[in-house]
Amino acid sequence: MAHVRKSAKSTTEIDTTGEKIKEVNERVKQEVARRKRIVRNFPASPFEEPVDFARQIFEFGSGEPVRRLSFFDHISKAPESGSSRQLIVNAGRYGLLKGGYQSDIIELTSDGVRAVDPQIPVRDQARARIKLAIEDIEVFAKLHERFVGKALPARAALIDAAMEFGSSRDAAEEAIDTFIVNLRFVGLLITLSGAERIVSKDHALDQLPASGPSVRPQSVIGQQSAIVTAEHAHFESTCFYITPIGLPDSEQRKHSDLFLGSFIEPALQSFGLSVVRADGIDKPGVITKQIIEYIVKSRLVIVDLSYHNPNVFYELAIRHMMRLPIVQIIRKSDPIPFDINQMRTIVIDTTDIFTLVPKIATYQTEISSQIRRALDNADAVETPISTYFPGLRAVTG
Repeated sequence: MAHVRKSAKSTTEIDTTGEKIKEVNERVKQEVARRKRIVRNFPASPFEEPVDFARQIFEFGSGEPVRRLSFFDHISKAPESGSSRQLIVNAGRYGLLKGGYQSDIIELTSDGVRAVDPQIPVRDQARARIKLAIEDIEVFAKLHERFVGKALPARAALIDAAMEFGSSRDAAEEAIDTFIVNLRFVGLLITLSGAERIVSKDHALDQLPASGPSVRPQSVIGQQSAIVTAEHAHFESTCFYITPIGLPDSEQRKHSDLFLGSFIEPALQSFGLSVVRADGIDKPGVITKQIIEYIVKSRLVIVDLSYHNPNVFYELAIRHMMRLPIVQIIRKSDPIPFDINQMRTIVIDTTDIFTLVPKIATYQTEISSQIRRALDNADAVETPISTYFPGLRAVTG
């Protein structure tokens, strides 16, 4: 059905729209400046990425100290890039590494070795990971001590507790995101009696084999919105959701609606971003052009790799070329394609309602955590394309 539109707008309407855009711009600038001022009493990333970084160091040097430049050349990363420095800093804050990002030699700590050596008995490795990810981070240790044995509390209650234990108001929300993701990664957050519960270290260790080498875990980082018109959209406050949409009432449409309403929108609430999906673009013209505009200009893109939809991968490649903030998610029943499996991807288990529902809040937290990291490192986005062509970056005209 054709859309009926006014051919022109009044000067008052144009002025009002301009003022709104200026207001959004100012809020975005203030938010970026605020994030840069945040003082954290915890590492600036969940534990999984630094421990995987430590594992790569261990494999490269067979557990011995390695030269920083040689190692980063081996993993095809620029040693002086912001993301490389952050990896070393966060690994150090978790007690996995000795020294800093300017050190010529990178060396794992004894706890770091225990956390990644595949020959370490599984319980010993789990014990080392719990120590590094939770027990040695004071605010996380206190949070775990307070809530152990209980169902995962409401987010607001956890944030209040984080501030009580020394996190600033600006940092408390991020602290809770990181705490929950770490709990789940090291086995201290499990589903019991239909709800996610925080368990003790002993309980987590009792679920593991008494002996045998450790098994490297899979790398996992776990109602449609109102229509937004492209002419009023402000890309700096927009998250574009790339997803297999499908026909109305199709399985793919129901899947996309579920992920959008249950995970994406709640995860975006604290970032002041509005989410747009391709079928929510309401503007005459070539739809492909508008979609590409959202892909290359939106402040954030979240892409759902479920169903291995070819259009999704085409649009993902465009965003990778732009080297702009991106978060990848996928349902557990679909494997992550080899070409992009080095990008952190949140895996959501939709096996059945009994598996999915208890973990909804945790999945929201994982997505929120990845959004925060993507936006905080907007100038240092690494993709499969940048790995091989680090100087290549597409720009908009």
